[in-house]
Amino acid sequence: MEIKAKDRAACSVHLSDDEKDIVIIDQRALPNEEVYLRIRDHKEMYRAIATLAVRGAPAIGIFAGYCVYVLSVHFDTDDPGKLCAYLKEQGDYLIFARPTAVNLGWAIKRMLAAADRADGTDVNRLRARLKDEAVAIHDEDIAMCRRIAEYGLSLIRPGDGILTHCNAGPLATSRYGTALGPILLGKERGIDLKVYADETRPLLQGARLTSYELLRAGVDVTLICDNMASLVMRNGWVQACFVGCDRIAANGDFANKIGTCGVAILAKHYGIPFYTLGPVSTIDMDCPTGEEIAIELRDGDEIRKMWYEKPMAPAGVACYNPAFDVTDHELVTAIVTDRGIVYPPFDKGLKELFENGKDQDRSFF
Repeated sequence: MEIKAKDRAACSVHLSDDEKDIVIIDQRALPNEEVYLRIRDHKEMYRAIATLAVRGAPAIGIFAGYCVYVLSVHFDTDDPGKLCAYLKEQGDYLIFARPTAVNLGWAIKRMLAAADRADGTDVNRLRARLKDEAVAIHDEDIAMCRRIAEYGLSLIRPGDGILTHCNAGPLATSRYGTALGPILLGKERGIDLKVYADETRPLLQGARLTSYELLRAGVDVTLICDNMASLVMRNGWVQACFVGCDRIAANGDFANKIGTCGVAILAKHYGIPFYTLGPVSTIDMDCPTGEEIAIELRDGDEIRKMWYEKPMAPAGVACYNPAFDVTDHELVTAIVTDRGIVYPPFDKGLKELFENGKDQDRSFF
């Protein structure tokens, strides 16, 4: 599938026309404002990731690819070795912006490997190689989202109610998104679905971003508070749960936005299929189980006062604010990837997924 430049430019992360900056939609400002940021400095890059101006595992990977390229453009040297050493230093720095998101480290390592392969040529050729690699990461994500959407759409029927948590749509990826991909592709094909979007506290990605994307696409979406999910399921309004993922362990455990595990437990209780959707790049076969996934802890002020005119908790109260939780593989019906749908036992299916190679997509394992 050929990806045109205009398709990349329509995404929430793309390279500026002069190729000196990364342009992103500031997701912190949505839904009330559409603010675009131009980023070129390594500290701005780190801040954009850490403060969630750019977020979503695939989008972070795309952003990271462009970060390495843009850093190479602005580093003044004629020595390819010095440029590679500089990029390695900055890549190590950026990885710590969000350590749970495997796509961040994956994309940076891929870019650094491309730099190593091009070392020994002149600096301009090295930069050109890095640009090609960053664009390839972006193009692959667009194609990946389409494949995930196709696989996911095969799991649902017209009229189904779908419950989502957090945001895994175009803002978090490229075109269709991962968890929202089947819904948006279905809408394009005239398949009507009813979506119940958890608000996703404390950062409200479901309220601010998922409902924003789905409304713009003309999808029937109802926003609910996180603690309403059980009642909505009990009422029989939900036929499937679709969520994204930031890291999938080799046994099928996966990390996603805080509250995802609770949704999975509820779905298990009510007998509702629970699916996580994400690219193969999100699977970490070097991570045996969810126990080994590092959970990012964030500032307690996100709970105390972030969305309020005045603080809504007593000054000095302790806050525990993990960004993610880990959902046990036993709660997962299937993992939907760009190479196919993986069913239990996940340790076997995920291993087979990698052994088959990227050119051998299969529908079921």
